[in-house]
Amino acid sequence: MIVALTGTPGVGKSTVAKILRQRGYEVESVSELAEKLDCIIGEERGSRIVDINSLADKIEREGFRIIEGHLSHHLNPDIAVVLRCNPKILKKRLSRKGWAEEKILENLEAEITDVILMEAMDVKNIYEIDTSRMGAEEVANAVDRIINGDTDNFTPGKIDWIFDIGDEIGDLIRRFF
Repeated sequence: MIVALTGTPGVGKSTVAKILRQRGYEVESVSELAEKLDCIIGEERGSRIVDINSLADKIEREGFRIIEGHLSHHLNPDIAVVLRCNPKILKKRLSRKGWAEEKILENLEAEITDVILMEAMDVKNIYEIDTSRMGAEEVANAVDRIINGDTDNFTPGKIDWIFDIGDEIGDLIRRFF
């Protein structure tokens, strides 16, 4: 079984993946897999471009593992867990990482408009977790619950940032577009 741990950059995927790995789960990143399976086809704006279709075809489907990354939901997983984060908090996280304003705004727009969630809707079993006010251990606990079948609190479609973004984010987006 393959579980995709996905979401907009900055929502906590890598941190949660590290905790799940420490708990004994087999966890790989899309980036690691793409390199290992020779599915990197170039580079753009400082990021490696993954041939996601080729990667999906090459992934071993035996056993259980978690694949982390904002493209993992494109790898035909059995379960997709979409991590979400309030855009106001996400903006602070991405700014602390030193990201350029244009890249921050691009990712805020993706989070506000549910891009990753909508892309992941083809996955039969899809769940979402609001990481905005949760610590990484709490998020890892929630992922663990989902993996073990306790999914009632994580049905998709409950998170809506549109009415919560406020003037600060709206002004940034208006400046960008």
